[in-house]
Amino acid sequence: MRRLANFVKERRKEVNLTQEEFAERAGVALTVVRKIEQGKSNMNLDKVNLVLSMFGHELAPVNSKELTDNN
Repeated sequence: MRRLANFVKERRKEVNLTQEEFAERAGVALTVVRKIEQGKSNMNLDKVNLVLSMFGHELAPVNSKELTDNN
């Protein structure tokens, strides 16, 4: 979650937006942006993807078996 938090915070700052401005443009509540940037782990995937879509990215669920099979 820390990587996600850093990614969103850095990209938001690159485009020179406050958390409030960014939340409005992403179509999410300010609390969603704050939780992401704080690295909270109990996030709604749909809301996270609304934020990430601002940067052309998306998260998807991954089966832990797939992760071990690929290593």
